[in-house]
Amino acid sequence: MTTDIVEKALEDAVSNRNVGNGLILHTDLGSQYTSNEYEEWLKELTITHSYSRKGCPYDNAGIESFHALLKKEHVYQRPTYQTFEEARRQIFSYVQGVYNNHRIHSALAYLSPVEFEKKILAA
Repeated sequence: MTTDIVEKALEDAVSNRNVGNGLILHTDLGSQYTSNEYEEWLKELTITHSYSRKGCPYDNAGIESFHALLKKEHVYQRPTYQTFEEARRQIFSYVQGVYNNHRIHSALAYLSPVEFEKKILAA
């Protein structure tokens, strides 16, 4: 994964969300996240960068759990993707269409991510 890819993903996320000041981005210590270029770009966006400790996946337990569920519920349930673009499209469709809208989470009061966000924003 390159810095360009993670910058594009964050740009997409920020442009599709109602993100205010005080955003904290938590990542691991991958080179795409620790480059000077990326750090400067985050500063321009006034995003605070938080890192997992080296060799401590528990610091990133939420995303580790998400990746495990994504593989179990979607990736391993289908034949091999023919191209990178097909994989990207199919996974994006699953996350946006199924995971975010229909999959409930105990950490979100047994609501889907979309339902939880609506509840929080309405409060």
